Amino acid sequence: MSRTFHFERLDDQRIVIPRHGAMRVDGVVYASAGLARRALDEAALAQVANVACLPGILGPSLAMPDIHWGYGFPIGGVAAFDTAEGVISPGGVGYDINCGVRLLRSDLTEGEVRPRVEDLVAALFATVPTGVGSHQRGLRLSREDMARVARDGAAWAVAQGHGDAQDLLYLEEGGRIRGADFGECSERAFERGRDQLGTLGSGNHFCEIEVVDEVYDEETARAFGLSRGTVTVMIHTGSRGFGHQVCTDYIPVMDRAARAAGISLPDRQLACAPIRSEEGRRYVAAMAAAANYAFANRQVITHEVRSAFESVLGRGSGDLGLRVVYDVAHNIAKFERHRVGGRDLEVCVHRKGATRALPAGHPDVPEAYRDVGQPVLVPGDMGRVSYVLVGAPRALDETFGSSCHGAGRLLSRNQAVKKGRGRDIRKELERQGVSVRAAGSETLAEEMPDAYKDVSDVVEVVHAAGVARKVARLRPIGVIKG
Repeated sequence: MSRTFHFERLDDQRIVIPRHGAMRVDGVVYASAGLARRALDEAALAQVANVACLPGILGPSLAMPDIHWGYGFPIGGVAAFDTAEGVISPGGVGYDINCGVRLLRSDLTEGEVRPRVEDLVAALFATVPTGVGSHQRGLRLSREDMARVARDGAAWAVAQGHGDAQDLLYLEEGGRIRGADFGECSERAFERGRDQLGTLGSGNHFCEIEVVDEVYDEETARAFGLSRGTVTVMIHTGSRGFGHQVCTDYIPVMDRAARAAGISLPDRQLACAPIRSEEGRRYVAAMAAAANYAFANRQVITHEVRSAFESVLGRGSGDLGLRVVYDVAHNIAKFERHRVGGRDLEVCVHRKGATRALPAGHPDVPEAYRDVGQPVLVPGDMGRVSYVLVGAPRALDETFGSSCHGAGRLLSRNQAVKKGRGRDIRKELERQGVSVRAAGSETLAEEMPDAYKDVSDVVEVVHAAGVARKVARLRPIGVIKG
């Protein structure tokens, strides 16, 4: 790219934005030479530098190789803050709180599924509500139910018959962030979320049938229940209108709190509050409520996916072997313990378009995976592959236990629609062996493969950097989009 924004090459996988001006720390972006040349957005790099100006930031302001411009923080951004002196910012979490990915594995082979893939895609499209108006087919919750969902997360869905208790063993934080308080969420947030549980939504959200077409680490893949030629299902969605409204409600609250605390912001979109302030406490409680809603949402959709497979294939769930591999949040701020400057500290880690990536032996890795490490789920676009990685030790040393979350956009949605004019994206994908159903043709144009970086290039950076290691590659054969 032609650039005016100054950065330097740190090593083969990283560039550094040296501390300057109001920056309190350096900025570090994971990007190979190829990605830096083809796919680094200067506006997103400026956001990395802006985040480095926030009070209490520890270590560098980070971004993963799927970085692109976002609200306040870049998407792909990671930043950790001291809990005594630091701040929390809705822009560091995003509007879709706990947008995340869940992966299901199965005992099915591609040979068993391929002849029925169009029927399966149709059944998923009929069973899993999609699109902007999908609230019309979601569960309708009372205020009491919403409060329980906000408190209990995926466990609420399991208690209502959407899956079983075994599923909870394979979710980040067991599918429940502690400290949630539905009382800190507005009436408007309740109204927007009450009938959207169990819905996929629109935009880049999807449910995808995939085949494991490459295994890089046999031992870890076996621990995750993955083997070459078998079928998986990936679910990507978040907290729907509930989380969006929580963010919308708290941005002006945090803006006032920042001014009251005398915090000078390089960008108003970085509105924040001291973590220990009343405004910070309230946002954390409301954010956790929305995060738990998202865990419950993916749990209900998991049940819907199993039902669709059972219906089409005429086999019971146990026979299909559709069990959860893992569920990981992409947009979250969490209180975690990390070693910083030789000290073991509790810090608040903002991950916006980034996933947790913990190595073997870490106490927060599910017991079933403790000996190999935490699964890291990295979806690609509809026409290319996705990856399963595993957390590696350098993530704790360099990225506060974080890795990339996907391919990362190259084109805005408007740019993608313009590029897609006159093309039949559905037929293009079908020629590649991918059956697709979507709420509208514009969604397919917005989300076409050309709109994204090649996820293989992104994954190679974190793999080579030792942040997360490649375990398996997944090839799409059927997709539903909002």
